[in-house]
Amino acid sequence: MGLLPDNRTHGWAPYAWLVFLALVFFQPILDQHATGRSWLITISATLVFLALYFAIFRVSKPWAYLVLASMAALGLGLGHINPGSSVFLIFTASFLAWVFEKPKTVFLLLAILVLLLALEAYFFHSDPGFWATSMVVTVGVGLSNVHFAEKSRADKKLLLAQKEIEDLAKVAERERIARDLHDVLGHTLTLIVVKSTLAGKLLDNEPRKAKAEIADIARVSRDAMAEIRNTLRGYSSYKLREEIERARLALESAGVSVEMQSMELPLSPAQESVAALIMREAVTNVVRHAHARHCRLRVARNNGNCVLEIRDDGRGGLNAYGNGVRGMRERVEALGGTLVHDTSSGTDLTFEFPLIAGTKS
Repeated sequence: MGLLPDNRTHGWAPYAWLVFLALVFFQPILDQHATGRSWLITISATLVFLALYFAIFRVSKPWAYLVLASMAALGLGLGHINPGSSVFLIFTASFLAWVFEKPKTVFLLLAILVLLLALEAYFFHSDPGFWATSMVVTVGVGLSNVHFAEKSRADKKLLLAQKEIEDLAKVAERERIARDLHDVLGHTLTLIVVKSTLAGKLLDNEPRKAKAEIADIARVSRDAMAEIRNTLRGYSSYKLREEIERARLALESAGVSVEMQSMELPLSPAQESVAALIMREAVTNVVRHAHARHCRLRVARNNGNCVLEIRDDGRGGLNAYGNGVRGMRERVEALGGTLVHDTSSGTDLTFEFPLIAGTKS
């Protein structure tokens, strides 16, 4: 384990900052009359500071407050002995903004530090090189680090927000794939079942029609494979007109008569894909669950909105919202629209969402 934690944000820079400790040794080096006691105090103070220095990167509050107070006490206590101990106060000021998150607290502590230096100069008559240097540099370093600390915290919040957005995007993508696969596979498998049943019934008496149904099954299967690949890649794009035609064929294959009322609307590609998938899922539900004899499909405009209605005369009365209806609701709500689900007489699904900007009703 190193002297600094592995998750630090400053890299190797804290080691480089220690070069300023050389200032502590200027006094005994330059003083020709320096005694062994002076050297012992200098070395001991430096070792104590190093312990405090590396501790500040590891300890949490409130221990960090105690470490900073000890650094300041070390600098103030040695000020009248070694002017170079001002470096201990400078380091203290540099750490304030990282330990205390509120700038007002840092400003107050810097003011207290300057006041203590003034008292040190007045009562102990410390060297002006100590208290003057300490006052100017600690204030400059302390104030500038407020800016850098605030910027660092803002960057961390931004990175956290970006990570949350990425996580939400992954969840949304998984949900999109799940919905699309549900719609694609549900419709396709239902159509294959219907056509397979019909082909089985026609096989003995009308082999030519049975052969046509089997060919349709092969085509539907190939189309489904292509749609699944596109869905997984995120390239899916669906056309409402094509989906209405598929719906008509599926319903008629299941023995359900179809009434269609459709008009051209200025839909964006995203809106058209949603409308097509809603149509697909709703018709799949009619074929699989409704036991209906008649189904009405309507695409219309209402006061600048697109209205999509799928109504059947089946058994209705199913108020429970399954995955299919839930997925359709999520799709239309993503477009700022609504779903009305009425099962009092058959099933009536009415979807309504705003058309693209700039269209007129």
